[in-house]
Amino acid sequence: MKITAWNNGLKSKTGSGYGFRISAKDRDKYFKKEWSFVIVNLPGINKQIEINIKKNSFWNDTCVELISKEIGKWLQSNKFAPWQKGKPPKFKLENIRKNEFQIII
Repeated sequence: MKITAWNNGLKSKTGSGYGFRISAKDRDKYFKKEWSFVIVNLPGINKQIEINIKKNSFWNDTCVELISKEIGKWLQSNKFAPWQKGKPPKFKLENIRKNEFQIII
């Protein structure tokens, strides 16, 4: 599925306020409401990122983002963030198994 980098507008150097925006259609197809979290593997780091999806905002149409400080750090360290206004980087998110996903650049 195609995803877009997301920021809450603050562009924090700590990585907070960053994430990946997915479409509601892809959320409904690839994510399950019974999951508390998903695991996202980011290229180039040897760490699995656990992201909370057990929140109402993820399941309505106002905040369909996977948000994590670690995503922000990864975007920054790989020069994907900050980005030019209106031109966030795009990636592919692949479902590996159950609630585990891989970012593809």
